[in-house]
Parts: sequence; C-alpha cells; structure tokens
Amino acid sequence: MASKKRHIEIIGCPVDLGAGRRGVDMGTSAIRIADLESKLESLGHKVTDVGDIEVEIAETQKVGSGKLRYKAPILAACDALRKAVEKALAEGRLPLVLGGDHSIAIGSVAGTSHHHHRAGEAIGLIWFDAHGDYNTPDTTPSGNIHGMSLAVNLGHGDTDLVHLGGFAPKVTPRHTVLIGVRDLDPSEREGLKKSGVTVYTMRDLDERGMRDVLDEAVRIAGDGTAGIHVSFDLDVLDPEDAPGTGTPVMGGISYREAHLAMELLADRGHILALDLVEVNPILDSQNTTGILAAELAQSALGKRIF
Repeated sequence: MASKKRHIEIIGCPVDLGAGRRGVDMGTSAIRIADLESKLESLGHKVTDVGDIEVEIAETQKVGSGKLRYKAPILAACDALRKAVEKALAEGRLPLVLGGDHSIAIGSVAGTSHHHHRAGEAIGLIWFDAHGDYNTPDTTPSGNIHGMSLAVNLGHGDTDLVHLGGFAPKVTPRHTVLIGVRDLDPSEREGLKKSGVTVYTMRDLDERGMRDVLDEAVRIAGDGTAGIHVSFDLDVLDPEDAPGTGTPVMGGISYREAHLAMELLADRGHILALDLVEVNPILDSQNTTGILAAELAQSALGKRIF
C-alpha cells in the first residue's frame, strides 16, 4: 500500500513538570536532532516545524497541591498545545507532537477531539504505555499529573484539566485502547477494569502477538470515529531498547514490535495525530531513545522495509 503524502506539523511541548524526574523537557530537541524532519521529508511528506510551546520551568513555579503538582503551568501549556493542534488540523496538517512528559496528551488529545467535535465527529485513541495513566487526585500516590492524563481525557479527575477547552470527555472508553501495560497502581487496575477501556497488557502481547492486538485495537478505536489519535510513551518499550525514559519498567515491547505497531497503524489506521513522549536525554545513551522516537514516527507515517 502506498503511503499517503501528508503535510505534517511538528509541535514541541517541553513539559517536564508532570513527572517525578527532570529532563524530559529536552526530549523535543533529542527527537529533532535525530534528523526527524529530513527523515519525514524523504518519505514524500511536506513538513513544517513550528517550534516549541512556551513552557514555564519548575524553578520559577509553585508546586501547588501535593495531589496535583504544578497544575497551573501544566494547564497553561496544555491549553496552548490544544490550540496549536486545533490550528494544525484546521489547516489540513497532521500534528506530530513531541514531548515532554505524558501530561501533554491532555492538551494534544483535547486539540484533536475539539477539532472533530465541531464537525459532530468522535475520535479514537490508542495509548501505548507501560503504565495506566489512570490515576486521579483521589488515587495518585505521587501527585504527578503525567500519571493522570488518560483518566483526564476520559473525563475523570480535576475539573479544570478535564474540561480543558470547554467540554468533556475528549474520548469515550469504547473508543480507547491501552497497549503494553505492565505496571499499574492497585486503584488504576480497579478503575480500568470498570472503565470500559480496552486494555492489552504485556501478557496479551506475549500470547497473541502485536499484529492481532493492533488489528483489534484499530477496529475498536476506528469504529464509527473520524480516525485515531495515537499517543506513544517511549517507556512502553523495554529499557534495553529505550533507556532514555524516566519511568522504565522491564519486560516491555521490543524494537521490532514497536515498529510493527507503527507500520500496521500506517497501513490500517487513519492517524489523526501522533504524540511521542517521555524521551529523557539525561538518562539516555548516545540519543538511542531520541533516534528511536524519530524512527517510529517514520514507520507511523509510511516508511516500509520493502
């Protein structure tokens, strides 16, 4: 299948306020210097890089509530990102959002959802992550908002975050798929079981393989929707393949499984927008994880082996 040529808009959102370890604010640069733009152009796409959303740094901000650390600056950054994603989509561009920690998906998914909501359309969401990101202020053990971002997009948690842009939820559970999970807090486990979200753990991937899981995920997220927002946390990979991430968990998906997932999405899923998050150069080795993120973007946008 020939890849559809797109006009891709690269948007950086260097938030590292939502995580427990610093450094992911440099992830946007790490992915860019892996020749991201030229690699996408080599596939025949037009690429526009609009730079980074302006984000406050922790040293100038108040932590705020221990249950919602750095809520105010995260909310401001996510609102700016929401507007940037909406603008890109309105101009016919595919947003490629570079993080930053996974709290930025509160803004990116809101932007995709709002754009299609205006046309009376729903969106699907495929969320690759070692973690559930399904905590709320009532359940969080850390207060880190990157562990709440999926719950927020599904309408649970802090009112200001949930209603970013004016409506909620941004996506329904029946159109939401979580892939690669292997580290859940007890409250997340129970919440996800009751939520209606489709969850594929690493055991599911081991037993069924990435192809079967991805085919089913695309059917679920694409059923009656305008397309799929893909939010990819690099910690879904095994730390041997992606060492530069702040919350590594052993036993993740392999380098080839990650590329297969992206290749299958390029073939079978109508990707509306793509997030690549949680690249931490401080913890990386020779930009291995930044390079991998750039390569995964290529696979999601049409690169084929043959």
